[in-house]
Amino acid sequence: MASSIRPAGRILARASRTSLLSLESPVTRTLARPTFFSVGPEQAARTRSSNGITTLRRAFSTSPTHCKAPSMGQLKARNSTGPFSWKSALLFVLTGGGMIIYFRVEKERLERKRIAELSKGVGKPKVGGPFTLKDLDGKEFTAEDLKGKYSFVYFGFTHCPDICPDELDKMAEIIDKVNEATGGEKIFLPVFITCDPVRDTPEVLREYLKEFHPGIIGLTGTYEQVKNVCKQYRVYFSTPRDVKPGEDYLVDHSIYFYLMDPDNDFVECIGRQDTPDSATRTIMEHINDWKREGKPLRKD
Repeated sequence: MASSIRPAGRILARASRTSLLSLESPVTRTLARPTFFSVGPEQAARTRSSNGITTLRRAFSTSPTHCKAPSMGQLKARNSTGPFSWKSALLFVLTGGGMIIYFRVEKERLERKRIAELSKGVGKPKVGGPFTLKDLDGKEFTAEDLKGKYSFVYFGFTHCPDICPDELDKMAEIIDKVNEATGGEKIFLPVFITCDPVRDTPEVLREYLKEFHPGIIGLTGTYEQVKNVCKQYRVYFSTPRDVKPGEDYLVDHSIYFYLMDPDNDFVECIGRQDTPDSATRTIMEHINDWKREGKPLRKD
């Protein structure tokens, strides 16, 4: 009897489990299976059914879940149009180069100005000063006639055997080069002052200077006038005072060109070591500095 009851109990237990499984909702059975995707909080919502069982319902979004990786073409385009393109690099180089050139030119200009200021004494320039001479037409010529232009003053004498002719040939080249560089503005005044007033009369100077350049202004005067202008320009003067007619003698003098600005202040000394090109470059630097500062120039 007991053996017949035990199989019947097993049959009833199996039937009850089958009926319970049939009562479960499809959603409950689905959740009972393992899932292989994760549900984020923004893609899922919890709902409560009428029988109190909490189920998980997936919420679908219309936007894609993963961003598409950029292609190689897009990466190359992004690199070519980055903040450091070849255009910006070229602009940086040009700007930097322009600033370097500007500061270098400005530094050189200030250095030239400093040297010119050092050549001036307290109250009057160390080189140059008032004088009175005569030009080749016998007219009075003073230091005031040099003002308003850049003057290029040289001291020599017509009986000089070799140095004066060589330096006057150089002076002629400098005159032509400066006139060309300034466009013929007539702001450059070349002057030859004799250190031998006894022999270098206006007539002698005229014949001598025309062999070199017609633009050179020749100046002479009395012994005292010539000695005074040599003293003003710190030129060595060794001409004897009392010379008899026909007497031969030697004259020694300094071999420099004195560049004076339109205020008749000394700014530069050109020596034998300078070539016509280097001298012209130096003169034009001072002329351009003067123009850059907006100062007037006399062009008559």
